[in-house]
Amino acid sequence: MSKRDYYEVLGVEKGATEQEIKKAYRRIAMKNHPDRNPDNDEAEARFKEANEAYEILADSEKRAAYDQFGHDGVNPQGFSGAGAQGFGDVFGDIFGDIFGGGGRSRSHVQRGADLSYTLDLSLEDAVKGSSVKIRIPTSVTCKTCDGTGAKKGTMPEDCVTCGGMGQVRMRQGPFSVQQTCPRCQGAGKTIKDPCHTCHGRGAIQENKTLSVKVPAGVDTGDRIRLSGEGEAGLHGGPPGDLFVQMNVKPHAIFERDGRDLYCEIPISFTDAALGGELEVPTLEGKVKLKIPSETQTGKLFRLRGKGVTPVRGGSKGDLLCRVVVETPIHLTKRQKEILNEFSEIQSSQGDRQSPKRTSWFDGVKKFVDTLKS
Repeated sequence: MSKRDYYEVLGVEKGATEQEIKKAYRRIAMKNHPDRNPDNDEAEARFKEANEAYEILADSEKRAAYDQFGHDGVNPQGFSGAGAQGFGDVFGDIFGDIFGGGGRSRSHVQRGADLSYTLDLSLEDAVKGSSVKIRIPTSVTCKTCDGTGAKKGTMPEDCVTCGGMGQVRMRQGPFSVQQTCPRCQGAGKTIKDPCHTCHGRGAIQENKTLSVKVPAGVDTGDRIRLSGEGEAGLHGGPPGDLFVQMNVKPHAIFERDGRDLYCEIPISFTDAALGGELEVPTLEGKVKLKIPSETQTGKLFRLRGKGVTPVRGGSKGDLLCRVVVETPIHLTKRQKEILNEFSEIQSSQGDRQSPKRTSWFDGVKKFVDTLKS
């Protein structure tokens, strides 16, 4: 099955800014995160698809390659993947003879592939920062042969077919065409006695434990680059990098939006009507929140400086608390009597104490009258 366009996956235009891409990814990732959608294979597939799209579009170099070549430009088997032949090599292979390119087309030494790891974080660890140990499967340089792939005490030799060039020249009519050497597959080297540990590859598979220092203020979609912690290079080549992508798990109380935090606070009917003082949780501990009398449900209270300091700097955000008036349940007989008495008293006051209710019913009446006319 062919892959969907990465811009289509995130629902953004091709010319979208980095911030627009991040915002779109965050929305999709939060909606389809496995923690919020247990046993939902479709949501998990959308989550992984969004992760893959964001990893490419958030990186300026990978995005440029994708915009020019599509999925082939970022596929490990395509134009830009580790071990793949780059555009410059292709140009040299085709036009090398014409412009006098007689040198070695590419070395048997190859840089290792980059790796990607998704790190799940609690909101607290993301806001305050932490040090996390991760364990990843990767290839590392073979210590037996020091990455050469040859048996200890020996070294790879120049290929006898191409003379170490990695390519052979074929005549096709009046033209001279270079092709990858069929003997060494373009490496330019052959190994007569392969290393018994890595079997000539120069690297072996291992599980590696790394310590990742997560800076304070990271958010879903942010990445940390660990240079040299990717796959080992082939035949002594330099290792790739490891990109650790942050994924902040949903929180039981707070929801984050950039530098601000949001939460809902249930309050009683009496506190909403008469006012009161509540203890409100923050990431730094509890604080007092004064509720004025006659507070309506949905009212937002802003606690300045109780949000998040962004990882890239800037002022600290706020905590916005939305109050929800909770209707009491399991009322006793006496409570019902008191409420009935209260309702009678309220009715005697007319519409003065319920302005929203009165306004709503007036609107309904006008709407019905319009339909009748």
